[in-house]
Amino acid sequence: MGKESDVRLLALDYLHEHQVMTLATNGDKGPWAAAVFYVNENFTLYFLSAGHTRHAQNISASNRAAAAIHEDYEDWPAIKGIQLEGDVRQLRGSKRQHALTLYQNKYPFIKGAVPQLRMSLAKVNWYCLVPDRLYFIDNSKGLGHRDLVDLRPPFESIDKNMRQ
Repeated sequence: MGKESDVRLLALDYLHEHQVMTLATNGDKGPWAAAVFYVNENFTLYFLSAGHTRHAQNISASNRAAAAIHEDYEDWPAIKGIQLEGDVRQLRGSKRQHALTLYQNKYPFIKGAVPQLRMSLAKVNWYCLVPDRLYFIDNSKGLGHRDLVDLRPPFESIDKNMRQ
């Protein structure tokens, strides 16, 4: 396996193993960061938020966002994580339901949630963040080391005419 494939798999594993991303948005009141729970499907990140929150309002103003996913480290050489930027879209209909299904698979307590939580989940907005740039950080390879992750699906190298 090549270096690009290795980094890609490390990044996907890291996304799968974690639950919270810090989402950075920008809007009329300026930049804002908020921690949100997420679930990923490959490199697409799904999250939910109430429409009145500042980050949701910022997403309405500009669909560009950045995010960071990491643990709380005491030892700098141990730091690993994800930095990304991309477009955020609010989900509706079957795409919204798909996000809920992914959430239920990652967070099984949602399936048996009390009625109040189920009602809240029905009212919130569901979003997906599709990164167009993503870095995997690994300070064990040197302070500040990060690798750009190839976000193209594996079949992307095939001529587009062959897929039509």
